[in-house]
Amino acid sequence: MKPVLLVIAHGSRDPRHAATVHALVRRVRSLRPDVRVETGFLDFNIPSVPAVLESLAAEGVRDVVALPLLLTRAFHAKADIPAVLRDAPPQLRIRQAEVLGPSPLLLSALERRLYEAGLTPADKSSTGVVLASAGSTDPEAIAVIADIAREWRHTGWCAVRPAFASAALPRTEDAVRELRALGCAKVAVAPYVLAPGFLPDRIARGAAEADVLAEVLGPAPEVARVLLRRYESASARSLLRVSA
Repeated sequence: MKPVLLVIAHGSRDPRHAATVHALVRRVRSLRPDVRVETGFLDFNIPSVPAVLESLAAEGVRDVVALPLLLTRAFHAKADIPAVLRDAPPQLRIRQAEVLGPSPLLLSALERRLYEAGLTPADKSSTGVVLASAGSTDPEAIAVIADIAREWRHTGWCAVRPAFASAALPRTEDAVRELRALGCAKVAVAPYVLAPGFLPDRIARGAAEADVLAEVLGPAPEVARVLLRRYESASARSLLRVSA
């Protein structure tokens, strides 16, 4: 029997966050009806991750792949989630999957959102893009965003600049102005975030002077495919913890 896939989302007071997470999980289920997929939240929303784990153990489930619904390996992936999993019922065999990013599929999802917002492939060479992420105090996470921006630039955009809604600079509005100063005919903002909420709203405000603002990644099919790839990779790895 395949391990249960437990998608672990951060949670938010903003109801759009949970709605988007559930929409993504529904897409994952539609792609892989043979895999049981559950959702748990670290904060603000229910069910909590511990509650889901307790419920699975009570049902007699043995194998779980816990997948952080995160784009970078920052604090939640390195500390919060492992701590929660260590406190899970001892009869569960748990593997923690890698975070979703970076992945070429996520770049495809970003472009999908930009085209849905009004750009066309013909606009690429004259359009500067702000890759706007939530931000982090973790240097590794910030470096990954910068690397993604450099990689994306090589696919044909006029220029790509990283920006951050919190904890790091530049802000979205500053990156928009920089791309204008470079002479890009159009400037687009691509939120590198999974669901709406406080920080994505800050990104949107920072995009006021841009020509195009894309939607968050949300339940894009490419995101669902990355999620399933992480699940399969984790299923094939050794256990994070095996019960005695």
